[in-house]
Amino acid sequence: SPELCLLPALTGLLRPLPGTGGLGPTEVGLASLPAELQTAVRAVVGDLDALLTALGLREETFAVGALSRVIATELASSNPARNRRRVATNKASVVFVDRILDLAGAVGHHGDSLAEKILSVLPKLPGHMTDVMVNMGELTALQSTDETCSIIPPGCLAQPSDPAAKALWESFMSLKQKEAVMEARRHLVEAASRENLPIKMSMGEVTPEQLSSYIQLFRNNLKAMENHCGLLQLVLAAVQTLKHPQTSKWDNFLAFERLLLQTIGDSEMPSVLNQLLPMIKPYNERTKDDYTCEDFLILLVYMYSVVGEIKSGEELDTAEEGVKKALVKAICDEPEPPPVLQKMT
Repeated sequence: SPELCLLPALTGLLRPLPGTGGLGPTEVGLASLPAELQTAVRAVVGDLDALLTALGLREETFAVGALSRVIATELASSNPARNRRRVATNKASVVFVDRILDLAGAVGHHGDSLAEKILSVLPKLPGHMTDVMVNMGELTALQSTDETCSIIPPGCLAQPSDPAAKALWESFMSLKQKEAVMEARRHLVEAASRENLPIKMSMGEVTPEQLSSYIQLFRNNLKAMENHCGLLQLVLAAVQTLKHPQTSKWDNFLAFERLLLQTIGDSEMPSVLNQLLPMIKPYNERTKDDYTCEDFLILLVYMYSVVGEIKSGEELDTAEEGVKKALVKAICDEPEPPPVLQKMT
């Protein structure tokens, strides 16, 4: 359930009020959860009990994390589960683990993979969740300045019948970006040589402009373009990603996350939040290089996911309140909030 997966992050962001009556992470019980989550937890417990009944198991449960502890406790104390354990003949150990680090994985910008940048930056291919649209206009004589122009059907990443394209995609996934674009250049040069196109191999750093100039050689040769269409689509995807304004922001995200991981052990959360505060700008004060409201939500989820236990106190409350106010103002100032903000508000 998405709600169950998100609960650990929410309990980190929305902790109980300080004071003697507040619940610590180890004291959270089913009754302290919102009604919808209580229902979801009971449903999960019921499904687990049905599974263990079908397998004839008497379980010993272990829990890692606050939500896991709630589920394990409910399973241990439910009447159907107790009756099952009395008659079950086989033993099993069940380990419940909070999926908090899955959130860090989903919102993090990991390493230097060109494939991950392509999948994140280029628009999704309609009807697909794991493929993107590649603008094929560069291979035609029909040029348009309108970015929304869709006269030419888009290319994509899936090229199962093209061995060279499959090999290049594996390079995009496994190699660092610098090495991956060198592989793209090598594949293009080899393809152009086989088609007797007038290509000049250049050494040194590979640039998007250089790859585009190589692609242009195929444009007026229909047979060559047909023979290497899969490869050309992947190289175009790389070129469009490297030129995309979101790519520089990706690198900024990665730098921030690495800095956070290095300093979070030495710095308290209030100091990290105070560093973040000046970066939160309303719509009319932002430039294209500044973070949007969505970007800050991603950063906050990442921060609270990787930091672990946080010490409550007045300093943290003040820092969090400042970030909340700045973020709410920025969200309210959005002239056209993106779908995720519309859904949240």
